[in-house]
Amino acid sequence: MNPGDRVRVERAGVTNEGVLMPSSTPDHLVVKLDGGYNVGIARAEADVETLESDVYDVESAHSESEASEIEFDEDLPTVSLISTGGTIASTVDYRTGAVTAQFDAEDVLRAVPDLAGRANYRGRVVANILSENMTADVWQDLAEAVAEEIRAGADGVVVMHGTDTMQFTASALSYMLETPVPIVFTGSQRSADRPSSDNVMNAVSAVEAAKSDAAEVLVCMHASTDDDVCALHRGTRVRKNHTSRRDAFETVGADPLGTVDYDTATVEFRREYAERGATDLDVRTELNADVDLLKFTPGLDIDRHAAMLREADLDGLVIEGTGLGHVHTDLIPLVEELADDGVVVAMTSQCLEGRVCDRVYDTGRDLLDAGVVEAGDTLPGTAKVKLMWALEHLDDPAAAMRRPLAGELQERSVPWT
Repeated sequence: MNPGDRVRVERAGVTNEGVLMPSSTPDHLVVKLDGGYNVGIARAEADVETLESDVYDVESAHSESEASEIEFDEDLPTVSLISTGGTIASTVDYRTGAVTAQFDAEDVLRAVPDLAGRANYRGRVVANILSENMTADVWQDLAEAVAEEIRAGADGVVVMHGTDTMQFTASALSYMLETPVPIVFTGSQRSADRPSSDNVMNAVSAVEAAKSDAAEVLVCMHASTDDDVCALHRGTRVRKNHTSRRDAFETVGADPLGTVDYDTATVEFRREYAERGATDLDVRTELNADVDLLKFTPGLDIDRHAAMLREADLDGLVIEGTGLGHVHTDLIPLVEELADDGVVVAMTSQCLEGRVCDRVYDTGRDLLDAGVVEAGDTLPGTAKVKLMWALEHLDDPAAAMRRPLAGELQERSVPWT
């Protein structure tokens, strides 16, 4: 019994049939089922029958993959691939069935041979974590790494990132970096061992976007459930709106900034964007960690939250209010207390569309009198990141929350324009 043989494995009353694959652990068998999925099976007490030998040349396929080094071509642009972990750089741990971040950037090049011939590549690893473990410190490390790649001559940068918190990191780099080249985030909703994986199309499309003329921080992910077009979202306007769909990411309040046609590699933009080379690289990565995000809901224990907020000794607070930007009237005295103590209190809305306007109802007017700053249609998570950055770099961070710094606040909130 060798990798590449077709086998039938029976264990604990369950039968699996498929091609035996190489395993990273001697205690488990890996079988590729006919449907394309891989399954891990503990060897202990497993009954294995070889049905046919050498139905798949695993060794040759592995050798071809290992040999897929991309040689330098002076006629091609240079794209830096930076890995932070996540599903696009993950495999399945067959001991547990869980997805684990294991690949570095070089592994991504070997895993996606379609990248060959599109650019020259440099790869580096900033972190190897699942994105729920992302921190502001890693944001700063990533921004510095991106800047180093640009200084070293990269014509574009692709950041491979877990999808769960990609929108926060993209927002952070949108403020930290003024860039003369595209910085494109991408990831995948489904790992590479799944037949429905989106990793190849997203990676290839991200590289094409990194070669484009849009010198902005972008997020490149599937535009629909089909494998035809990727959407390009501005880093401060994007939100993950589905847990598992491949087209989970959407630009809130507008169409995506652009698209990448997977078959033709054509990149098109719908609206104005910062052009390649229009600005010099500027790096300002300092963040104020004493900023929090409070989501108001009916039934929120005001006394308990008031005690926590006072104890936190914050410099900034973003409130995710209801509708036009409201909270329970009993919370307004606390808001006024914080504002009087010098805390910047910014109001956003938990609605996906529209903007904050606290001049319509009495509650809103009272909040304005208490010192709340309206953040327009800035997304709540983006507003938090923006305030963390503004407190460190701007003389009047409160005023900055009312105006766009990186495309996060639109003049008008009109969907699909």
